[in-house]
Amino acid sequence: MDADNLIRMANRIAEFFEAMPERDEALHGIAEHIRKFWEPRMRAQLLAALADPARAGQLAPMVREALQCHDLK
Repeated sequence: MDADNLIRMANRIAEFFEAMPERDEALHGIAEHIRKFWEPRMRAQLLAALADPARAGQLAPMVREALQCHDLK
């Protein structure tokens, strides 16, 4: 899958969870959603995007934080 599309999808997930009053719960929800519903190749591409400074800047701050705080494997 295209990395730009994965970034867009992850950012949309973050938009949903931003409404939660507890930030830690929202971060956990983002990571848990990606872990449960994305296949391993998609997760690997998203983590590669996080490691690429040009791509990481396209990720919503909550997505970056969720990926850094929670193990997706």
